[in-house]
Amino acid sequence: MRVKRGVVAHKKREARLKATKGFKWGRKSKERAAKEALLHAGQHAFQGRKQKKRDYRALWNTKINAGLRENGTKYSVFISKLRKSEIKLDRKTLADLAENHPEAWKKLVESVK
Repeated sequence: MRVKRGVVAHKKREARLKATKGFKWGRKSKERAAKEALLHAGQHAFQGRKQKKRDYRALWNTKINAGLRENGTKYSVFISKLRKSEIKLDRKTLADLAENHPEAWKKLVESVK
């Protein structure tokens, strides 16, 4: 039997070109370039997800440190005392407290001191 793949192949190509919409130059319109671009885009997306976690953790640390400097202490001292007093708060929560809830943040810093 003969199998004509025209519909399937066309759908596959259209899906690939739809995925590369917004890419620069021929990578958005030429099938071979689009295929190559999607391979690389997948690699960059994977690395980007890891990078985003690093960036957010650094941002949270900076916000926590800024809040602590206003209350007269250092980041490293605060984190070590937080662990010793067995207060289990992650950095994301601490950064949010430092930025948006100054009264609660001040109480937390005083309780750890």
